[in-house]
Amino acid sequence: MTTPLGHLPTPPHWRPEPASLPAPMSLDDFEVARPGALAGHRAELDEHGFTIIRDLVDPSIVAALLAETRWLEDTLSSAPSNNRFEGADTTRTYNLLAHGELWERIPTEPVVLHLIEHVLGRGCQVSSLASISLAPGETAQVIHTDDQAMPVEKPHAPFVCNSMWALTDFTAENGATNLVPGTHRGPSPDYRLDPETLLAEAIPAEMAAGSVLVWEGAVWHGGGANTTEDEIRVGLAMNYCAGFIRPQENQLLGLAPDRLAAFTPELRQLCGLGMYRGLTGNIDKQAPAALLYGDEPQTQLWDAEPL
Repeated sequence: MTTPLGHLPTPPHWRPEPASLPAPMSLDDFEVARPGALAGHRAELDEHGFTIIRDLVDPSIVAALLAETRWLEDTLSSAPSNNRFEGADTTRTYNLLAHGELWERIPTEPVVLHLIEHVLGRGCQVSSLASISLAPGETAQVIHTDDQAMPVEKPHAPFVCNSMWALTDFTAENGATNLVPGTHRGPSPDYRLDPETLLAEAIPAEMAAGSVLVWEGAVWHGGGANTTEDEIRVGLAMNYCAGFIRPQENQLLGLAPDRLAAFTPELRQLCGLGMYRGLTGNIDKQAPAALLYGDEPQTQLWDAEPL
């Protein structure tokens, strides 16, 4: 059942207690319950670049995540960013691991992490965790890849593998993610083409609440248009990157804040406190050096194209 506008609990009526929620299904239990399913999901990732694990997440966990998403949107006054990439009617809340215990169970969900590691290998790391509430009236997102900021010729070894947790039903009408099968093996899309041309070969990842879509970052994809009158499509974007995408020494944890404060802005950038190409390395869409040390702000890549 999709969630109509205004139906989600709002503070202070209910916030979930993480300790009262069931543990996620183990990998062994999943294999027993769905014999051969894991092998099928791995094969789909290899061939098509994406797969859907249907009805994976317990309904009580879905309800808790949905309630907490709405609570955070209200508490943080989250609002659409109104740019070409993030949309005019889509509310996103970033950096969710900073907002409580409930979010800690998302990155380590056994079945999803198994498939992520199938693509990226062991030792992969969290890239980002955000909620996405796509409201009626939102137009289709530009077709893109999630490794588009990396200046590496394609095809290449996977750098990124991402997932979308459906907290409400995802349908073609309310903005289910569009994906173009097999495009992880080819070049990135030509962003100068008409969006309808890029969407012509895409299929919507329709799935019920509690299902999870997993895709390799090189697959062409984008959020769909929400043409409904009263359905907010809510999902969690749990993104991962390969373990080798990091410096040899961890400068951010190895250097005390007072040492970083004494550095020049140029040196802070070299130590990883800036954003690469206006995208990677941000904190809530801001460069850490600007947020923490007052350095000159950087324009976030998506905000460079306002609507």
